Amino acid sequence: MSFQIDAFGTLVIAVIVLFIGRFLVQKITFLKNYNIPEPVVGGLIAALLALLLYKFFGMSATFSAEIQNTFMLMFFTSIGLSASFVKLKEGGSALFIFLLCVAGFVLVQNAVGISLAKLLGLDPLVGLIVGSITLTGGHGTAGAWGEVLETQYGIQGAVVLGMASATFGLIIGGVIGGPVAKFLIKKYQLAGKSIDNQEDETSAHANAAAFEYPRRTRLITSNNAITTLGMFSLCIYVANWMTKMSNGQWFELPTFVWALGSGVILRNILEHVFKVNIFDRAIDVFGNASLSLYLAMALLSLKLWLLADLAGPLVIILLVQTLVLALYTAFVTFHIMGKNYDAAVLAAGHCGFGMGATPTAIANIQAVTNTYGPSHKAFLIIPLCGAFFIDIINAVVIQTIIKLF
Repeated sequence: MSFQIDAFGTLVIAVIVLFIGRFLVQKITFLKNYNIPEPVVGGLIAALLALLLYKFFGMSATFSAEIQNTFMLMFFTSIGLSASFVKLKEGGSALFIFLLCVAGFVLVQNAVGISLAKLLGLDPLVGLIVGSITLTGGHGTAGAWGEVLETQYGIQGAVVLGMASATFGLIIGGVIGGPVAKFLIKKYQLAGKSIDNQEDETSAHANAAAFEYPRRTRLITSNNAITTLGMFSLCIYVANWMTKMSNGQWFELPTFVWALGSGVILRNILEHVFKVNIFDRAIDVFGNASLSLYLAMALLSLKLWLLADLAGPLVIILLVQTLVLALYTAFVTFHIMGKNYDAAVLAAGHCGFGMGATPTAIANIQAVTNTYGPSHKAFLIIPLCGAFFIDIINAVVIQTIIKLF
């Protein structure tokens, strides 16, 4: 028996999932100590409950994809609207160095997937599916490339395999980021004490980056909220229009990339051409709310029984990929980025989009900084890298490898 949940029902359940996650993180020491994001905790509980209902009672639910997509687009739009060119300069050489770390891992991830696929007697392209297509690319990239590999390269079940692998990655990406950061922080004694989770406006950094203080009280008015909502709506409208216009063209890009790009352009035109004072507090509120709800809905919609369809060799590849990511972020990303506290937080973020998605990366670094203290550099670099540059790097690498095969 399958139930269809509409947009409002999906939103209500997602909020409940978030509250459950928040309650469990506050009450369970392990979850709090290892900085597991609240949406991931609540979402996993919901996904496990859905698995039990499916296995024992044959019941399943389909949640509104439209509202989930809307919150995803709002999240990426908030990154764009927060990207003032003045603030982008703050990333400087650190952003470029981090991009090199990320690009290096995309190559490593695909090398591991393809090598293990060959070793286990599978098509090398299957290793690519259980590589950066799904683990760095996420569900959207998995669906797009899965269809191509099925129709043009004869890889049967590529879409299902991609979705299952991306599901695994989304879960693991949100689980290992906190423990990796905790290991690095404790080993190198990078943070002496925790910070108060209940921050207020006066204790927050005046020039905070997007998503940097998710628990900070922000004073906004209805006029600010309406103006900000109008900006979000315009960016998403343009993104949907550009997606249709670019379909099949050389400049075709996913809708969320157009949303992010529209936000960057709108923000900087208003700020630097028309001298409009952008109200970042409202953008932060919209962005953080969208992030939490999107993550909850994404995990709520996971069909964990798809993972049961993965053959043993594919599970082996995914487990090895998890180990490789943890080692790479701890011993490559962390060291190259300076072996300091910011580097540890960046390592947690890299875990998020290395096997999950940019929202998972943001949630990871929020969980870590809520415990150990702020990292302005991480909140500047992770959104830019994870939401935009990583997709360009990944697309180039995937296309190059497929041409070789």
